[in-house]
Amino acid sequence: MDAAQIDQVRRFNRTVTERVGVLHDRYLGRDRPIGEARLLWEIGEAGLDVRLLRERLGLDSGYVSRLLRSLETDGLATVEPQLRDRRVRTVRLTEKGRTERALLDGRSNELASSLLEPLNTPQRARLVAAMAEVDRLLTAATVTLAVVDPDHPDARHCLLSYFAELRQLFETGFDPARSLLPDAGELRPTRGLFLVARLHGEPIGCAGVKLPPGAPAEIKRMWVAPQARRLGLGRRLLTELETRAARNGCDTLRLDTNKALTSAINLYHSFGFQEVPAFNNEPYAHHWFEKRVTAPSYPTEAA
Repeated sequence: MDAAQIDQVRRFNRTVTERVGVLHDRYLGRDRPIGEARLLWEIGEAGLDVRLLRERLGLDSGYVSRLLRSLETDGLATVEPQLRDRRVRTVRLTEKGRTERALLDGRSNELASSLLEPLNTPQRARLVAAMAEVDRLLTAATVTLAVVDPDHPDARHCLLSYFAELRQLFETGFDPARSLLPDAGELRPTRGLFLVARLHGEPIGCAGVKLPPGAPAEIKRMWVAPQARRLGLGRRLLTELETRAARNGCDTLRLDTNKALTSAINLYHSFGFQEVPAFNNEPYAHHWFEKRVTAPSYPTEAA
């Protein structure tokens, strides 16, 4: 990792924490630290499951429990088990909590205005654009990839969302029963694997790869949720699948796609895939691609 880049990130973090008041115990001039203020914002008007709250903020359960107890003590929130499953707890704001959240919202607008006010019009535009780019890149860095069973609920959510999108995009619609869908067993180790991408614990993308012995690896069912696009996730999924295929001894990676998926076709070209003659009879495919891959090299230990 480049030392100058690390130094710049640390300098940026110091500037932001000082300028937005994170260092103060009374965030935005209220009688609570930023942790409690952020919880009030995330809980929102409709309430939220405590598990989702932890995942969204990336905080451990003990710390979230302490913050919630403080909000309950101040009469700002209630935490109750769900009737259907008492293991699941839901936090909701009280009327006092909603009032406090509205005050924090107003103070946040004032703080944002104070950051922009000293700047001229071109500087404001530059700052806002830079903030949008930083937000996008930090969000991309928050996404996790994990190998899951193809029958996992998050995998099924992604696949059903993917199929629904294809039905809208394809000229002929999309019927999974007509497609050459891989058997779930073909996407389980050691015959293959299935990746799910998550952001704040929520599934936002997927991709599978078949790893038949003595034959090219084949990428299947790669999808990224519309709200998660422009995060570089498609390229990240391809990179991960290529690495795993190479480690499995594969030297060729294949995939097929429909002509309607122009963004995906552009991605495959930019990732080094070459168009080849059809290697299967997938009824929804118009383009077939291959890429030669090599196993990653690792430094050898000194004798």
